[in-house]
Amino acid sequence: MSLSSALNVAQSSLTATSTQTSVLSRNVAGADDPNYNRKAGTLVTTYGGAVRIASISRAMDSVLFAAKLGSTATTAGQQAIVDALDQLEATVDDPELDQSLAAKLGALTNALQQYGVTPDDPLLAQNVLTKATEMVRSLNAASEAVRTVRQQADADMALGVERVNGLLKEFEVANRAIVKGSQSGADITDQLDTRDRILSQLSEEMGISVATRPNNDMVIYTDGGVTLFETVPRSVTMVPSFALGAGTAGNAVYVDGVPVTGPNAIMPLKSGQIHGSAIVRDEITVTYQSQLDEIARGLIEIFAESDQTGVGPDQAGLFTYGPPPGPAAIPATGVTVAGLAGAIRINANADPSQGGDLDRLRDGGISDPLDPNYSYNASGAAGFPDRIQGLLTALGTSRNFDPATDADPTDTLVGFAGSSVGWLEAQRQTSTQTLGYETALLQRTTAALSNVTGVDINEEMTLMMELERSFNASSTLISTIDRMLEALLQAVR
Repeated sequence: MSLSSALNVAQSSLTATSTQTSVLSRNVAGADDPNYNRKAGTLVTTYGGAVRIASISRAMDSVLFAAKLGSTATTAGQQAIVDALDQLEATVDDPELDQSLAAKLGALTNALQQYGVTPDDPLLAQNVLTKATEMVRSLNAASEAVRTVRQQADADMALGVERVNGLLKEFEVANRAIVKGSQSGADITDQLDTRDRILSQLSEEMGISVATRPNNDMVIYTDGGVTLFETVPRSVTMVPSFALGAGTAGNAVYVDGVPVTGPNAIMPLKSGQIHGSAIVRDEITVTYQSQLDEIARGLIEIFAESDQTGVGPDQAGLFTYGPPPGPAAIPATGVTVAGLAGAIRINANADPSQGGDLDRLRDGGISDPLDPNYSYNASGAAGFPDRIQGLLTALGTSRNFDPATDADPTDTLVGFAGSSVGWLEAQRQTSTQTLGYETALLQRTTAALSNVTGVDINEEMTLMMELERSFNASSTLISTIDRMLEALLQAVR
């Protein structure tokens, strides 16, 4: 081969290698596909060894990203509900352990039935008192558990509000940098990534939607339509409810002075941790507390004592409430008394440990031992069964309960307690299933977004190997030309 031919071949090979590098660089950037840009991809063109970066692009699928924000908010809200229901489920416990209120009522009924057969047996009377005491403790504990869950939900809402305000401040800094960089043509890919990260974290606290304006300026709205950020953050406020007892309403969350939680919210939140905690605090726990209060009211009503002369009012017997001493009035039928489950107690007049007399379980007179008109056993017979049988009949009789409790409004007390357990378990099962669905949806949405905007390691390794082969070919070519030139020079000498 002549020297001229060799040089032509070398030039042709070098041009081909340069062209291959240029095409490969465009493939890396994704420039061949106008609908797909790799995150922080670059359009690189090679000119005989010189490299020029023509542009920097950032991949983002707005539809998938919006879907991810919505799914994140829904999952976070549902998780808050499930966590609270799991705590409330402890008041029911394993059905086989007979720790539910319905099981406690069944045990009390069985003790009364045994006592009714042998009303002169003090051991059976003590067993009735023991079961009644366990019933009261279970109601008190369940009411306390509800109060704890409510207070925790309120605290979670307050922490969520604090976190939202902090994230909005971070968002303002990132958004201002993006707008400024867009106007000057600077590289803003890092700031865009930061802004997306903040939006993802923000959606965990409350459902949001976004709109992009010129110069990549972004506006944030709650999923209820309230403006959360526009140029500057809007104020998100909430006063924590430190003393949140039964019947006490929790404070609302406000965005720019507009309530977004609670019954007065015109544009309420629909998802997010704050929304889920508000559902727990203002709906689920309130309903469950009212069911507990109705069970307590039913006990007081069933075990109430009446004036045998028909003159005086009915008064609380074995089960009473309020501070001792003195007889307590019977709450109105079918109307919830807020906090009654936490206030119910055993009447000291029937408890020997408090100076009472067990025989009053059989004879009556628990409400007011000083008033003989409330005694059912006028003769003082040791085998008197009428009062006990009357209690058993009342326990097996349907009565009216407050329909607002969402449990069976017309049933026996045991039946109502059972429907309360069923309501709680149904809420928990439904919420758990919903959480499972939303979690799976979030995982799939995140994976789909990652496939579009992320980096495929396998593809990048393949491209790197192609670049490596191109470099090796160029190196070999240069070495060949060098040897040819050296041979030429030696021949001339």
